[in-house]
Amino acid sequence: MARQSVVFTRRQALAACVAQAVSPAARQAEGLPHAARYRPLLSAQIYVWTQQFNAQKKPMAEGIGEALAAVRRAGYRRIELMSLCYRPEVREHTLAAMKQTGVEVPVVYHGGPMHEEQAAQKTIAEALELADIVKASGTRFITLNPNPKPKRERKTDEELQIQARHVERLAGELKKRGLGLMLHHHDPEMAENAREWRHLLQNTGPLVQQCLDLHWIFRGGQDYMALLRESAPKLGGLHLRNSKQNVWTETLGQGDLDYARVAAYLREINFSGYLMVELAYEKATEVTRPLEENLRLSRLFAEKVFRPVG
Repeated sequence: MARQSVVFTRRQALAACVAQAVSPAARQAEGLPHAARYRPLLSAQIYVWTQQFNAQKKPMAEGIGEALAAVRRAGYRRIELMSLCYRPEVREHTLAAMKQTGVEVPVVYHGGPMHEEQAAQKTIAEALELADIVKASGTRFITLNPNPKPKRERKTDEELQIQARHVERLAGELKKRGLGLMLHHHDPEMAENAREWRHLLQNTGPLVQQCLDLHWIFRGGQDYMALLRESAPKLGGLHLRNSKQNVWTETLGQGDLDYARVAAYLREINFSGYLMVELAYEKATEVTRPLEENLRLSRLFAEKVFRPVG
């Protein structure tokens, strides 16, 4: 077949230069060229700080400046925050900490039910309000985790269809605002051979990207490399954490998940999304160092294994 020439408009060419974390499928939908090389972007994630502040009984408004300063000292330029960091009583503290530390927030995480009509409307409204707030400070993606049902009950086929339809709608509304959507998951979505996760993957379009959490896949009893391959055309980001004997470790390092294998595959597909170090501690986790030092050591491991661009 003869090779067809493609002419890009000035707007498309500019977008191609800045859209470093757009999946191949989303690039195709937007008429943009595919990523030509491996260019992942390293980021921290705020969750472990929420654990620490909860243990200290410290409100997020008082702790967010401390968290971002420590993240910057640990060598990160970026962090994924959560929607709680933009609640009215926290928002100005968050924006001030971003300005003071220079830490960028390209991705913000939000959760809510999407499998019931009325609840989904509320979740969408919250996500769009959040998008309007964070866009001005440089955020490019909202990561959404559709909530499981109480007691991890099985979502019906109809509920999965409702969920996929509303996720697709949210992606379209975010696009109008100049933001993208990534889907996150935990282990409930891994039940029945990842039934719910696969339904969303297969029943949403290219604007709905994936934020794959490899350890929740592992803990949910699925093959994380298999799901990584399945999600590759829509892969926008990964949450990185490890464990030993299925207990979360205090740093990202060697353990139950083979991250060298993950990195090799990401190089094969020229991954250009976000690598987000999401430490989390559980009751059995042995914590021997301050959180800032654990973040620094995690960064060094991620840089050695994944070779991100920044």
